[in-house]
Order: sequence, then structure tokens, then C-alpha cells
Amino acid sequence: MQHFTLKSFCLALGVSAAMVGTDATAQDQAPTISDIIEAWLASPHGDRTSEAFTHWNEDGEIPGVCAVCHSSTGAIDYVSGPMTTPGVIDHAVGLGTTVDCVVCHNKSAAALASVPFPSGVVVDAFGSSAICTVCHQGRASSQTVETKTAGLEDDEVVGDLGFINVHYKPSASTMMGGVARGGFEYPGKTYKGQFTHVPDLNTCTDCHSPHSLQVSLETCTTCHKGAESFASIRISPADFDGDGDTSEGIAGPIAELHARLGTAIQAYANEVIKVPVAYSDHAYPYFFADTDMDGIAGSGEAIYPNRYQSWTPRLLKAAYNYQLVAKETAIYTHNPHYALQLLYDSLENLSEKVAVDMDGIVRP
Repeated sequence: MQHFTLKSFCLALGVSAAMVGTDATAQDQAPTISDIIEAWLASPHGDRTSEAFTHWNEDGEIPGVCAVCHSSTGAIDYVSGPMTTPGVIDHAVGLGTTVDCVVCHNKSAAALASVPFPSGVVVDAFGSSAICTVCHQGRASSQTVETKTAGLEDDEVVGDLGFINVHYKPSASTMMGGVARGGFEYPGKTYKGQFTHVPDLNTCTDCHSPHSLQVSLETCTTCHKGAESFASIRISPADFDGDGDTSEGIAGPIAELHARLGTAIQAYANEVIKVPVAYSDHAYPYFFADTDMDGIAGSGEAIYPNRYQSWTPRLLKAAYNYQLVAKETAIYTHNPHYALQLLYDSLENLSEKVAVDMDGIVRP
């Protein structure tokens, strides 16, 4: 791997040594500049070849609705501006950047105290990690779904109703739970708010390395003795999925209810709408017409022209929450009870129209 000096690398990006935040007199305690650069280069933020930074190559520019999170230019323009629309700027930017040093190490990012979320709420709970929440908040919310389905009959297919995608890794929204309302929240229900951990482990960079983005399991095992993985950690004694096992990690019940929701979504599409649906976790827009009725979105089905187009408000709400849990891959850490509440309520709502296995499951 090519090595860079602080001067050549940071000055090329317009970042000073002071902005990087390393102290030359304390190198025995802090990572070296070389360590920092190599960690960043190996992280998703530094991968110039990834789809996250090359998707627009044929277009020649990145539109303002995408540029904030997929280019350093867009990110800086956003945080130094009015941030009127969450995650959006009013102009396209050029290609060729990543989420590099200057995204976090600039005056506007350093001064950032509060961030607007898609639900319209402004959150000021992340301290120096506020810059992380600009992109890791998703692109939709309960409010988005409510607006699209307002005044519509729950089980009526609406021709111009399409799937609403929360987007990827909306961890800041799930951490804030019912404050940010990142999931679709059913009327009349209460939802877990901000997931608070122990002191000094409540913001993004308290747990994640700001450069490699990695989390050390040892950070957790100080309290969670014997945990062999993040997914094996659990402190809740309730049997949320009704399987009799309260020793498994909290990720287990979340995965079980998520799977049940996928089954219930397909049952509803089959029995109520009479148009089978299948899900693909990698092909946009994720839900497709299941033309061969095998329950799987095959390679010939998981294509945009075959996108699912028989949405009812009830199905859309459940599918939105299903996708949120699918794309927030660490939701069991960021806000497990919020995840379980969203899944339970989606299942309960679908059970009004189709048989859903609710036996033994408990809502937090």
C-alpha cells in the first residue's frame, strides 16, 4: 500500500495537521498519521471504487439529492449552508471525491451542533458526532409514509403509490427512535425514544473508530462479559419472540420477527391484493412482482421493470419497516426495542387481514 506523509496527503485535501487532530508530542498515546490514513483508506469512506462513489460516473456529475453523502464537496456545501432540506443541496457537484478528511475536519463540521432529520425534527444529541448523523439518518421517515398514504383506504390498491425506501444504514435515526421517527410508527402506539447507553458510549465515535469505522468488541465485553459477538449481547429478560430462549442475543428475536414480517407481507400480497410479491435485498426498488410465485425474487424478476406496483397503504407501511430493519444492519445495537416495536406493530396490523403467527411474541 502506498504511504503518505501528513503534509502531502492532508495538504492535497486542504486539511491542516491541526484539523486532523493529532499531536506530534503524543505519538506514543495516539495513532500515527500513517495509521490514520491507512485506516481511512481501508474503510468504506475511502473506497473510491465503490458504487457509493462511482454510481454517477456515466452522468458526469452527482445530483444535489445524492451529493451530500456521496462526495466531500457536497457534504461541505451542505454543512456550511442553511441545511434547509435534510441531506440535500440545490446543485450538482463533480465526480472523484469520497468521504474524506475535509468532510469532518472543517470549521462548519466542527461547529455543527444540531442536524435536521427527514421527519422534520432537529436533533442536538450527538455532540462531536453530529457530522456523522448528516448521512446516517436515512432519507425517509414515518412522516414520509404518513403523507403518501393520507386519506387512502388501508387495503385499496393505489396505482401511483410506490415503495418508499428509507435508504441505507439509517443508524442515527434508529438510535433516536421515536424522537426522529425513522420507522413507520402506527397511530396510538408509543415508541422507544433515544437509546441511551452507559456514559461515554452514547455517540457515534464513542464506539466507532472515526477513521476505520470499526468497533472493538472489547469495548462491549467490559460490561457484557463473555459476549463472543455484538449480536450475542442481550440485557432484556423478556422472551420477545416466544421461543423460550432469553439467553440468545437480542439480535435473535429481531431476526425472527423480521422473518415473520416477510412471511406476513407475502401472505397479504397473495391473499388480499392477489398479486404475489418477493423481496431482494440488493436490487432496487427491492420489492418485485413474484411472477413464478416461488416466494423468491429471481434474477429475471429482480429488475426495475418488474418492480411491485400493487401497493396498498397497509402493505406499504409494513414493507417500509421491513426494509428499515433490513438496511439498518446493527439495529440490534443502536435501538433494539425500537426495532422490536416496529416489527410487532407491523405484524399486528397485517394480522387484521391475514393469519399471522403472533403466538408468544411480546412487545417491549
